[in-house]
Amino acid sequence: MTHAMLEMRSITKEFPGVRALADVNLTVRQGEIHAICGENGAGKSTLMKVLSGVYAHGTYDGEIRFEGPEVQFRDIRQSEAAGIVIIHQELALIPELSIAENIFLGNEVATRGIISWDKAHHRAIELLARVGLHENPLTAVKHLGIGKQQLVEIAKALSKDVKLLILDEPTAALNDNDSQHLLALLDGLRSAGITSILISHKLNEVEQIADRITILRDGRTIETLVVDEGGVDEDRIIRGMVGRDLEHRFPDHQPQIGEVLFELRNWTVMHPEDHSRTVIDNAHLTVRRGEIVGIAGLMGAGRTELARSVFGRSYGSGVRGQLLLDGEELHLKSVHAAIEAGIAYVTEDRKSLGLNLLDDVKTSITSARLGKLVKGITVDVGQEVVVAEGYRKSMNIKTPTVEAGVAKLSGGNQQKVVLSKWMFAEPQLLILDEPTRGIDVGAKYEIYQIIQALADQGQGVVVISSELPELLGLCDRIYTLAEGRITHEFARDEADQESLMRYMTTHKR
Repeated sequence: MTHAMLEMRSITKEFPGVRALADVNLTVRQGEIHAICGENGAGKSTLMKVLSGVYAHGTYDGEIRFEGPEVQFRDIRQSEAAGIVIIHQELALIPELSIAENIFLGNEVATRGIISWDKAHHRAIELLARVGLHENPLTAVKHLGIGKQQLVEIAKALSKDVKLLILDEPTAALNDNDSQHLLALLDGLRSAGITSILISHKLNEVEQIADRITILRDGRTIETLVVDEGGVDEDRIIRGMVGRDLEHRFPDHQPQIGEVLFELRNWTVMHPEDHSRTVIDNAHLTVRRGEIVGIAGLMGAGRTELARSVFGRSYGSGVRGQLLLDGEELHLKSVHAAIEAGIAYVTEDRKSLGLNLLDDVKTSITSARLGKLVKGITVDVGQEVVVAEGYRKSMNIKTPTVEAGVAKLSGGNQQKVVLSKWMFAEPQLLILDEPTRGIDVGAKYEIYQIIQALADQGQGVVVISSELPELLGLCDRIYTLAEGRITHEFARDEADQESLMRYMTTHKR
């Protein structure tokens, strides 16, 4: 049995009015991949911020021992100097800088204060090779996909002689291929003696890669599972996370499908900058009232681009084709026009595009259709509170008050606020782009219920998801998209993961 590299003993962390961690214990052994699982708000990220010095020693109770002696980090630079590096879910890269500049930012290759770019570039090439990324280190990070950006972050960590690598939801935004590449890289780092802590809601990946799994619930340590001892599967992990069995991942649902509500005909979208490049090519799809329609495709297939082009042409150039709602052709040239026409879009990036993190819950919920609350020339603030409170209760948004800042909510509760915003707008067609990304299994179930309830009210719902089991469990029909073309349409009883993947990887219809 390998010795303990890290021991966190009786860690307690409080914020005003909230105890985020209560007497948490964690032991991580040398050379293992140790997963931490729990629902949103369980305390996973808070615990890692305590460990990495984001929350300085003295702001929490308890003891941290790393490689034997007690450590008392006052900031993240001290933890990195000790060999602990954390990669947050929101990547800390500067898009305009090159790969090499990002890797060595704050850790420059310098002699007597003068940066040696030649040495930095050669060192960057070595680090990129180690993580399996074959890119010119002079390439600006903004030109890389999210999967490659994750690898740059890991290369950046390796440049700091990392001993303990912490990854917070590293595959949340990745497709299956990029996720598997990242997991294989973690396995290789384990073989090289680097210890990792993995926080993830993708329980199949946790089961696949982790040596041990510690489960947190409501800020407390519940148990640590040893994968090699057997009996550890997704259901067992879920039982620890939520305190009960989830017999069904998806709520039972009998759809009540009506007439065609929404239709795209020969929908073509060009790239916003390269006007000769076709991003969406002659797409045709329909959505009926009461129907949940899925769109499956690999990253880069054009899923988000298709959704945003429909939502008031918020993406693309040279958009042509027909968009019909209730049989009437619409010419939507702005997001405002789309909202007024009855179309809503829940973005995949809720923190950057779906919410203003400076707003409170109340303002966030009412922002899309504030005009409904205007009396004369002013907003009826009292009625705004009533509306927000109604959604807080009906959507089970965990916040003490609608005056609380939306930035303080967990990912699942933030997503419920975004859904509330669009429900208040009363759309006929709701487009959901990765609606459960970064959300735990309990919150996912609640969001599935909300989606089904919206469909049952006669609305049409489009769901874009990288998780094929989610599409198969939730949708009544599924379209596959590859290289900007819709390649197939599946009825619910015709679809399986193998069939979907086959048509997601071919450009032929």
